[in-house]
Amino acid sequence: MSKRNTPQRRHAILAYINEHGEVSVDALARHFATSEVTIRKDLATLEKSGLLMRRYGGAAPLPQEVLSEPTSQVSARKRLIAQEACARIREHNRIIIDSGSTTAALIPELGGKAGLIVMTNSLSVANALRELEDEPVLLMTGGTWDPHSESFQGQVAEQVLRSYDFDQLFIGADGIDLERGTTTFNELLGLSRVMAEVAREVVVMVESDKIGRRIPNLELPWSSIHTLVTDDHLSDQARQRIEAHGVTVICAAVAD
Repeated sequence: MSKRNTPQRRHAILAYINEHGEVSVDALARHFATSEVTIRKDLATLEKSGLLMRRYGGAAPLPQEVLSEPTSQVSARKRLIAQEACARIREHNRIIIDSGSTTAALIPELGGKAGLIVMTNSLSVANALRELEDEPVLLMTGGTWDPHSESFQGQVAEQVLRSYDFDQLFIGADGIDLERGTTTFNELLGLSRVMAEVAREVVVMVESDKIGRRIPNLELPWSSIHTLVTDDHLSDQARQRIEAHGVTVICAAVAD
């Protein structure tokens, strides 16, 4: 296909993956008669748009519950969750904001907090922080750029984090395993765990839809988490199971 047919090819790739499940880059390149380089670019774009999950050497469809989630509802819930999370931040706190759309919703809420020092591994978070009227002191991890998570990762980033100590870490999750802790599709877990090590309070920000979703990659065990901020669609049973791990649960009130 020519460049002007790129959207058509990407639409066809998405449909093919949704129909066949996990597919390798090589198989997609052969099926669509194009190069593996082109396929990788297509998959990166589709993943960035939240339409599929990258896998080593290929891609897989999103879980059905992710595909059916209304975007406007998610946006509203993230904003309310961010407001509850922000209420826990004191002026002059030193905080880490991890990459992710839910944690990014925290940034507009920080305008009234004086003297903050904020570390992040995300360029988009850093740029948004710079737009605040009362711009906090901004620190960045540096490290190796990971296009899949759109964040810096790796040993350099971990070393930078270990040079500081922080009051709070604000981090999201792809899923919450009620027995184990936060789970993720991303296989790069080291930096998240170092972030948790250097923060006095670890605050997980996640929508209730993701609670109970079991994903193979364990990111943070419950023993590393202090607070979970979610919405009030969380079931009483799930709340009790999380609190049994010694975690404080805060639920933002969401209109039905």
